[in-house]
Amino acid sequence: MSIQGVSSYVPYPLPHWKYDVFLSFRGEDTRKNFTDHLYSALDEKGIIVFRDDKELERGESISPGLFKAIEESKISIVVFSRSYAFSTWCLDELVHILECKNTNNQQMVYPIFYDVEPAVVRKQTETFQEAFAQYEEVFSENIEKVQKWRDALREVANISGWELKDSKSPIKSGILKHLVGIDSHLKNLRLLMDKECNVVCMIGICGMGGIGKTTLAGVVYDLTSHNFEASSCLANVREISEEGGLTSLQNQLLSQLLKLPNNGIWNREWFGPGSRIVITSRDKHLLMMHGVDEIYKLRELHDDKALQLFCKKAFKSHQPSTGYEQLSKWVAKYSGGLPLALKVLGSFLYGKTTKEWESALKRLKRESENEILDILKISFDGLRETEKKIFLDIACFYQGENRDYVTKILDYCDFDPVIGIRVLIDKSLIEISTDSRFWMHDLLKEMGQQIVKRQSPEDPGKRSRLWKEADIHHMLTRNTGTKTVEVIKLENFTEEAEMHFSTSSNSFLKMINLRMLLIRNLQLPEGLEYLSNELRLLEWHGYPLRSLPSNFQPDKIVELNMRYSRIEQMWCGIKHLSKLKFMRLGDSKNLIRTPDFSGMPNLEELDLGGCTRLREIHPTLLLHKKIILLNLKECKSLTTLPDKICMESLKILVLSGCRKLKNFPEIVGSRKCLSELLLDGTDIKELPKHKRSKISSNFESFWPFQFSEFSEIMTSMEHLLELHLEGTAIRGLPVSIEHLTGLVLLNLRDCKNLETLPSTIDGLKSLRNLYLSGCSKLKSMPGNFGKVESLEVLDLSGCKGPPLSSSWYLPFLISLMRRCSDPMALGFPSLSGLCSLRKLDLSDSNLGEGAIPNDIGNLCSLKELYLSKNSFITLPASINRLFNLEKLELEDCKRLQSMPQLPPSIEEVRVNGCASLETLSGALKLCNSEYISINCIDDLKLLGCNGLAFSMLKEYLEVMSNPKQKFDIVVPGSEIPEWFMHQNDGSSIKFIMPSNLYCKNKALGYAVCCVFHVHNHSPGIQMRRSYPIYQLSFHFSGSSTSYFIDFREEGSQAETDHLWLLYLSLQNCCYSNWGFEIISLSCSFDLCRVKDWR
Repeated sequence: MSIQGVSSYVPYPLPHWKYDVFLSFRGEDTRKNFTDHLYSALDEKGIIVFRDDKELERGESISPGLFKAIEESKISIVVFSRSYAFSTWCLDELVHILECKNTNNQQMVYPIFYDVEPAVVRKQTETFQEAFAQYEEVFSENIEKVQKWRDALREVANISGWELKDSKSPIKSGILKHLVGIDSHLKNLRLLMDKECNVVCMIGICGMGGIGKTTLAGVVYDLTSHNFEASSCLANVREISEEGGLTSLQNQLLSQLLKLPNNGIWNREWFGPGSRIVITSRDKHLLMMHGVDEIYKLRELHDDKALQLFCKKAFKSHQPSTGYEQLSKWVAKYSGGLPLALKVLGSFLYGKTTKEWESALKRLKRESENEILDILKISFDGLRETEKKIFLDIACFYQGENRDYVTKILDYCDFDPVIGIRVLIDKSLIEISTDSRFWMHDLLKEMGQQIVKRQSPEDPGKRSRLWKEADIHHMLTRNTGTKTVEVIKLENFTEEAEMHFSTSSNSFLKMINLRMLLIRNLQLPEGLEYLSNELRLLEWHGYPLRSLPSNFQPDKIVELNMRYSRIEQMWCGIKHLSKLKFMRLGDSKNLIRTPDFSGMPNLEELDLGGCTRLREIHPTLLLHKKIILLNLKECKSLTTLPDKICMESLKILVLSGCRKLKNFPEIVGSRKCLSELLLDGTDIKELPKHKRSKISSNFESFWPFQFSEFSEIMTSMEHLLELHLEGTAIRGLPVSIEHLTGLVLLNLRDCKNLETLPSTIDGLKSLRNLYLSGCSKLKSMPGNFGKVESLEVLDLSGCKGPPLSSSWYLPFLISLMRRCSDPMALGFPSLSGLCSLRKLDLSDSNLGEGAIPNDIGNLCSLKELYLSKNSFITLPASINRLFNLEKLELEDCKRLQSMPQLPPSIEEVRVNGCASLETLSGALKLCNSEYISINCIDDLKLLGCNGLAFSMLKEYLEVMSNPKQKFDIVVPGSEIPEWFMHQNDGSSIKFIMPSNLYCKNKALGYAVCCVFHVHNHSPGIQMRRSYPIYQLSFHFSGSSTSYFIDFREEGSQAETDHLWLLYLSLQNCCYSNWGFEIISLSCSFDLCRVKDWR
């Protein structure tokens, strides 16, 4: 800043004062806090204050107007702050203020020392010393001015003034610079605090334990308390109140804020206008109950901030030390952005070697630090018993599960889950995701599981909940179960566990309080003597015995789910199961007869689908009053049903695939409720004629059978949502179809005689799905078809006839399938009106060169494009404008010679069987792609496909600024390069991991390469084709993870060897469940053949 001309200006006395006070201050230090408050307080008292609101830029001189304002002021108040001396214009102001003071004693000067000692100003030490060290260098030729500044500071510092220190704050201002990720929270809270300045406002900060609520509140207090006449910060309220009661806290608050005697009663009316009360709590409902005006939800730190906070504690730096990068990222990820965990773990790991880190993290995977869990457990300890049970059930079994599904199961157990879940949400123990699933912080989940484990650390049979295979195996094979066990849940045993799993017939004998059993494929070679009668939910897929135990009388059971079982008969006689609502026995191939249903008065759903040997339906079933859904699909041995159906509540009846069923019974009691009737695949010719019209008007979904005509619809049928005419012999639809105003789905697949659609189809205003595949005689589409604007899915595969209308406006169409190899098949319209289209399938459509519309690049929402088995030579260049395209299939396009550059969004490309493809100049730019499948021979093979694969991987790793965590490519080839350090013949390989793998910066990840042979198979005349799924599995520390590719054999022209190259980044491994304790790693390659229905 220039100081020329300042010393030559001499003040002169004035006959009167224009301002009462001139405020001198360093703007960036105090303008928006203390000085602002001081100015407002003086102004409210009627004192005329001059405050320079213009922030001078560096290098500017003070204007004569500012000097004049000093001279016209009766009093000057100088606010010294820590960086005051770094402002040359502040020092110039100060010199001029003293010149006015010392001229005829006409001005009074009062200093305020804001967060700085008067001695620091007087002696110019600390920050003042730093400032003057710079000035003596910069102004070496004008050292007199520097001395004037020193003298002015010394003189003012000797004047009696006020010293302000924020000693009441629990957080010193020096700590603020060490806090991470707090700025955005402070900004949001200041906005809440600034609302309605003249009223009392209570603000609650809510969040889970260890999230930083107290820290944030302390910082807010530290930054704003000086703006208030009185302030108080009460920390550790819970601990103090538990030790000495609330009286001492109340006395402290009242004496500091209200200056009133404490009579044990207080309310918000006692606080003056503009007061702000900030409260922290884990319990949102508690804040609401006490009338909090605004609630601020504190969230976890993002990954980058979490890593930064961890590094501050672990390395006293903003970033990890060399060799600790991946380990640090893993810890930050494990902590889930919880500041408490990041601080505790960072402090614990500080100064330790990488080997010690690896050992500590190995232990951490088994059990978290007690200091973290103990703080999180405070919220759990305050719950009611049923709320604790709900929390533990979710932590052990239902993380990520649908809220409605879990609520239903918890209701089976009489836990009052609706209010219980609400309490857990309010206490920040669980959350509900946008798709209505339970979400729980990983450390809260671990806390819940540790609570259960600590019930009996060594004996799983004495714990309330079991979910780990090893613990369940231990308990059942050693027969150590006790009455403590409440829930057992395990989806599947591994093959290794099944081989060594030997249970006795009384393995469940002592578990008398078992309320939920969810298990699959557990074998019982010695039978089963006992199951708990306390069961509410029994889900045992693959139950291996012919019947349930004879003494099994589960009076409280609500759901019985035993799909894929070997049961022949559930039990003999009548069992009174008054609470049973859901019985699911689907695909129990050995079931011969159903039980008597008279003892199940509240049964709502019965699923017997796929019970192929079921011959006998108990007569009590079709008299049941409460059943809503009855599924008898594919009960191929069922020949007859009772003459009448008297099921008053029946809404859905499924008889599809009951091939031997010829007669449909009369519906007596349920015709007003029945909304879905599925009879396809039966031998039923017609419904009882006198009942047809009365039934159909209520349908939501109707699947007829061997109809050849579809009757006129005489009245509006807004309740009919789905109409399935698949495989029928109808030739057309009536014009009265427009009366189906609520129709959402119309299925006309394989209607071989269908020739036209009615012009009134545009009256189906709700239609979203239209399936016309296999309608080989369909000659035309109505001219107004483009007006069915609600349509989302359209399948025209296999339709023949003249071209369609030149343009459609279907703004909501998401999926268009148009497969047909007939050269006279229906064409397709301009694509410009399909702005929402995400999937376009034109495979096997006899598309020659130029047949793909040029406006395909206008499909801005397109994600999947299928063009396989066509005859074009090139692709439109406009494809590179499909910026949302993720998947492109070009298999068996045998004339395709080149590929254009593809958009950067592409993730998967398939060019199997493109025999004429000569260049992959576009494909070589597919570095964003996670999966590329190439099965090219002839010209491309000469380029060396496996060399291509490795060059693409190299480019992927070197060129991409932000490569994805996984990369796949499949190409013809039979040799694995020598630079793969570990090689083996056969289908598996095992190797020892380098001990320092995670500590070397050069380690990017794993590259795995395997050779497999593709066999050609002729599908013959069958409608069903098979194609292989290849699986590459990694096995480590008792766990495994797998990756898959599917390979369409018909894409190969010959039986050939292929290379599968898979790359996994180190970050991908660290963020998954690989961990750091891995000593050895094995890989295995398998083939699983699945069915592809065509």
